[in-house]
Amino acid sequence: MNALNATHDPARRSWLESANLPASDFPLQNLPFGIVLHQGRRRGGVAIGDQIIDLGAALVLDLFSGDVAAAATAASGPVLNPLMAMGNSQTSALRSRLADLMDGGQCRTADRERVARCLVPQAEVAMQLPCEIGDYTDFLTSAAHTERHGRLKGLQPSLPPTFKHLPVAYHGRSSSIRVSGTPVRRPNGQWLDDARIPRFGPVESLDFELEMAAFIGPGNELGQPIALSAASNHIFGYCLLNDWSAKGVQWWEQVLGPFLGKSFLTSISPWVVTSEALLPFSRASGAHQPDDPQPLAYLAESRGASAGSFSIRLSATIRTAIMRAAGNAGTCVSRTSLDHMYWSFRQMVTHHASNGCNLRPGDLLGSGTLSGEEATSMGCMTEMTSAGRNPVTLGSGEKRLWLHDGDEVILNATAEREGFVSIGFGRCGGEIIPSIPWPEQGATPPALTSS
Repeated sequence: MNALNATHDPARRSWLESANLPASDFPLQNLPFGIVLHQGRRRGGVAIGDQIIDLGAALVLDLFSGDVAAAATAASGPVLNPLMAMGNSQTSALRSRLADLMDGGQCRTADRERVARCLVPQAEVAMQLPCEIGDYTDFLTSAAHTERHGRLKGLQPSLPPTFKHLPVAYHGRSSSIRVSGTPVRRPNGQWLDDARIPRFGPVESLDFELEMAAFIGPGNELGQPIALSAASNHIFGYCLLNDWSAKGVQWWEQVLGPFLGKSFLTSISPWVVTSEALLPFSRASGAHQPDDPQPLAYLAESRGASAGSFSIRLSATIRTAIMRAAGNAGTCVSRTSLDHMYWSFRQMVTHHASNGCNLRPGDLLGSGTLSGEEATSMGCMTEMTSAGRNPVTLGSGEKRLWLHDGDEVILNATAEREGFVSIGFGRCGGEIIPSIPWPEQGATPPALTSS
């Protein structure tokens, strides 16, 4: 599964014209998996152009057979965990068959007519979380982000020595992960004001964090580590992640690690771009310096190993309520890339499981904020504003120290490399809505609703 194959061929074109448009995130060479809500039912699908291949409908029409049919069955239900558990070779076989069915030069007319009956416009569905996320771990892999935060918090040294010896992480709250488009309710919290006095109420220092994340595939048994050479086999695919943060709350409470400053919401993009689809964009990390310490043996890449990172550029855009009313697309406030990751996702997997911790299909591993050295590549407002000291001026003339109610943050990413067709991840967006008024003592609580 680590070698390029026919699904990566840049010469291939789909008979679905929207998949061939240069601006499409979902050309024939991508084919990401997701879960959609359509006609009252959650079902698995694959994005192609502006359409979705309904895998359940394709099964009914006998478009798959043998092991491919088994993989399609696993991917057609209300969650992708069964497909993730099967391993990447089964996913590869299913992608290969789907690519042939959507290929304008290879798909037979009779098959094309059947496939067309399985297509659903993306505009007609509501995207769902792609899987049940049992556990969520967010790492710290950008040296620039880590050093800036350390300096703003007055730490000495500002970049902890640990950072260059192991992938540092915190265990996040999986129950509050939501799909792109879910409103972001401003949380209440406790923080220190300018006079260093604790306050409680709707948080002021609300921030976004531009990240990528990996979904675990087969995973490992409790007590069984994962060697670095095998770690890629345990990564099913990737998505965008916004680790929304209440920075004042986080910095005041962080004794053991992030808690309420992070757990109110985490947004992810709905489509999972497979590890196989990203193979053409593999590259070595560019974040290491000549005098950096060598990783210990269990984290050291072997000579001749495939590159651990990818050529992916990312961006974050802020769109205010005033901008939306004027039909303005928003202001891009960050342009960065995966080059700023000091540790690769497979090193994260290996370190995470090195003590025998069991990773399970659908577990999510975040990259941490992907900031670079340049001011234009800062991946959060904490860095852009020096922790609320220097405002950012948006294209509309509005200024921001932190996010306001009505602001929308939109993340995008594209994998690109000369000689190959670029592929995207779809958007990861969320709009800030006002906090809920704090309940009065003795008041009747509101009726509970299911999430």
